[in-house]
Amino acid sequence: MSASVRALAPCKLAHTQTGGFPRQRGAVGCCQRFLATEARARAVGGITIEENAFGAELRRRRTAAGKSLSELAEEVHCSRSFLSRIETGQRRVTRELAQLCDERLDAKGALLALVPDPSFERISKTVGAGPRERTGKVVKSPPRQGDWVVARRRDEFDRLLRRGDLSHATGNMREAERLYRAAYASAEGDPSAQAEAVIRMARRWSDPGQVDHELLQRIRESLAALAQDGGVEAAGLRLRLNAHLAKKLSMAVSEDTAVGRAGPEQGARLARGTLRRLAVDGKDDEVRCEVLTECRWGLYDFVSTAESLSLSERLRDAAAGHDSAYFRGEALMALALDQLRVGKVYSALATANQYRKHAADTRSTLAVWQQRTLDALLDLWHGRFDRAAGWIFGESLTFVERLSADLAAPADNLEQTRLGQAYWLLREQGRMADLFTSGLADTVERHGYFPVWRAGLALALCETGQYAEGADRLVGFAHDTADFTRFPPSGWAVPTLVLLAEVSAALDARGGFESELREVVPGLRDRLAAHDGEEIALAGWPTVLVGPTARARGLLALAAGEPDTALADFHVAAEPVRSSQPQLARLRLARARALRRTGRPGTAAHASRLLREALRVAQAYGMLALAAECATLLDSTADA
Repeated sequence: MSASVRALAPCKLAHTQTGGFPRQRGAVGCCQRFLATEARARAVGGITIEENAFGAELRRRRTAAGKSLSELAEEVHCSRSFLSRIETGQRRVTRELAQLCDERLDAKGALLALVPDPSFERISKTVGAGPRERTGKVVKSPPRQGDWVVARRRDEFDRLLRRGDLSHATGNMREAERLYRAAYASAEGDPSAQAEAVIRMARRWSDPGQVDHELLQRIRESLAALAQDGGVEAAGLRLRLNAHLAKKLSMAVSEDTAVGRAGPEQGARLARGTLRRLAVDGKDDEVRCEVLTECRWGLYDFVSTAESLSLSERLRDAAAGHDSAYFRGEALMALALDQLRVGKVYSALATANQYRKHAADTRSTLAVWQQRTLDALLDLWHGRFDRAAGWIFGESLTFVERLSADLAAPADNLEQTRLGQAYWLLREQGRMADLFTSGLADTVERHGYFPVWRAGLALALCETGQYAEGADRLVGFAHDTADFTRFPPSGWAVPTLVLLAEVSAALDARGGFESELREVVPGLRDRLAAHDGEEIALAGWPTVLVGPTARARGLLALAAGEPDTALADFHVAAEPVRSSQPQLARLRLARARALRRTGRPGTAAHASRLLREALRVAQAYGMLALAAECATLLDSTADA
């Protein structure tokens, strides 16, 4: 936590009595009621102090847990009467006892956050003494009322921020947002403190593909307020704010979802500039972690997977040196995703295991959601379709309904992730028709502003025999995006291009769509040209691994009438899919098609061997559509 959070410097707030942190009855009153509605209060200098927030919350949680005073006292190794006096505010709780109570009542740090700041205790005790009395050896003379007001405001701000952090850590983003807004209001008059609250607000999840206009405005206002501050702390805050601004701008995926002329490209430029400044002003651990986390996302659609992985590795190292569960979780998830994107599946498995431990330690509902989603992604990749289905159509739905009902996280984020995994499971099992009969296709259509969904719908149409409509959508896609030149070079563009390559392959195999393919395939090949090697297209953050980019390049080469080029690409694609039997089966089918088109002697026998192996795997894994396609090609080979 930065210096502004640890202490709102008195030199900045010497004008508190008449200026900084002015009394706003609504904001301060709201904060006080929130901190402890049942707390016993006393008036000192005209300001209300909530003395027993801990005791009131302890009693509420103990009662809710169905524990008597005697039962809890025995569990935390103290007498019933002592615990009773703590609940009624007659005795102060120690941090050690608060920690035990927090653990026994599974408060996830909420009780511990209510333990009064020792520095504030010293001030408040002194104020309570007579005007000429000394209080021990801590304060030699009575403090001015203005100093006490500053300390009270500081204590209130820090407490709200800590509680917001705890709510965020446990996955309740709605509650965290409320607390951060209260902290922001309580810090009026201090730009540094308000910037810290805005940074916390910016950490929340946003709906995918869209921009949060209100948050962008708050970030810009904080940057303007800190513009003339030449201090080290202000420089760090500006870095962090700019990193969040870069990410939020990059969330747009089209002109329709951008902020005026400020779109993803501006976000990427800002992210690069912020990373350059990090070497100069990023001396603080939290600043480094924040900037690396947000700038990696700001650049996600504009840098190569290798560069993104490098940023994730830097973030992992920075998070290891900073005691923050939040940044540790962000680093592990970012690293796992980038390892998957570069084709390092086994490295990603090891990182996923670390994230699983992190989710268990934090007990965050959202961390568990992300971990289970990542597990389902890997289940789909490895062909564990029954296990993936249990999550996608079972527990995942329960998670989405509960989190959406509580507004703990943006509902659209969760729903699109679940929808993407449901879509891919149906595709792998050859049940794409269920997408239309179940109504899921309507949900896909509603998210058409996100290009990957438009590509997915075109593929679904082809795989359910609606080739003409699929071809229309493919050609329309090319026209709308100026032959795909409006796509960013990386990020969400890669899975979208790979899905469109699958659409092209389906139309090519069907036949009769040569003119449409001639119009579209060259543009797709140009955009995928930079994505070779062992890359794997990842849809969502995370949702599914669509497949190796080299295989997509091969499918497009085959549709363009270049079977030898296609075979070279398929050879490259074999390496990143070694760990996935379903992906290997699809690759063998594609290789068989390319071999048959070369017309060289001996290729028919080789193609048949590949088809038989692909058929065996498809049948073993329940990939009905793929098995039928392999069987049809084998029959045609035998007839030839």
